Amino acid sequence: MLVLTRKVGESIQVGDDIRLTVLSVQGQNVKMGILAPREIAVHREEIYAKIVEENRLAASSVSLENARTLLDIGGLLNAEKEKKR
Repeated sequence: MLVLTRKVGESIQVGDDIRLTVLSVQGQNVKMGILAPREIAVHREEIYAKIVEENRLAASSVSLENARTLLDIGGLLNAEKEKKR
């Protein structure tokens, strides 16, 4: 982890497109300004963790839905085979 010290009004440049600026410091709280392209998602860590968890849950439920659909299709195909016999 890179650790840098900045004063109010000073910035950190990340690559060509992202700038982090210290806007204010009040006790233990630091207010940061982030300048980044719209296509780069910027979230607080706790919000990002929730997004990742929601995506994981959504992906697992989609997988279950797909499995059920495949089972239903398989059942329909078997039923068609039985009719033809």
